[in-house]
Amino acid sequence: MKYSEIRLAGSGGQGLGLAGRILGQAAILNGSEVCFTQSYGPEARGGTSRTDVIISDKPVLFPNCRKLDILLAMNQESADKFSGKVKESGFFVVDSTFVDQLPEGKVYEYPFTSKSIEVFGQKIVANLMAMGMFAALSRYFKMETWTEAIRLAVPSAFLEMNLQAFEMSINRLIESLYDHLLRLFPAFTVMRDIYLIHRIAPHILSARLTLRTDRLVFELITILEAQQLKSVMSVSATRPLP
Repeated sequence: MKYSEIRLAGSGGQGLGLAGRILGQAAILNGSEVCFTQSYGPEARGGTSRTDVIISDKPVLFPNCRKLDILLAMNQESADKFSGKVKESGFFVVDSTFVDQLPEGKVYEYPFTSKSIEVFGQKIVANLMAMGMFAALSRYFKMETWTEAIRLAVPSAFLEMNLQAFEMSINRLIESLYDHLLRLFPAFTVMRDIYLIHRIAPHILSARLTLRTDRLVFELITILEAQQLKSVMSVSATRPLP
């Protein structure tokens, strides 16, 4: 990765500071240069909060984000306020629990908060669910790097739940991408068999993400983008998460 600007934005208390630290830690583990900034003040009482992370293979000389490669928006105010800063080649990840008016551009939406409450009984891991989808879509680092960063950043008492949330959203994204492919190409039933093997094998091997989920998502997205799908891809929440 040569240079990338990322903004994680939402309301105070949504855990975006932790999400930013995980992203920064993953970049450091990857050998990259990192610049990390957070907003404070009124945002802590529920307004728009943001964490900016700049990642580069060279020293970062200017600490502020000017043109975003990725915007994670966990509420409507953040999507509205920062959408104009995203590059034409960039994309959005939004929490459709709170964002119903989507920005223009390439948008990946999923109800992270409501799904977190449904699966875990609380909303505190919505940030890690969002980061799981961010990790798979951005393709910045190997999944092993991400999970190691989570282990370093998250307190041990909450580690397992956060890892589960992170991996759940990755699996849901893969499933949604396959569904898109199967609608485009019904003959891709063989890929469904490969997919099932992919899903089962890590459990048999008792190892997390051993089959390079990041590469699989990359290949799926490449095919989908080649077919010029509509810019907004909703990751369906109708199926239960694995």
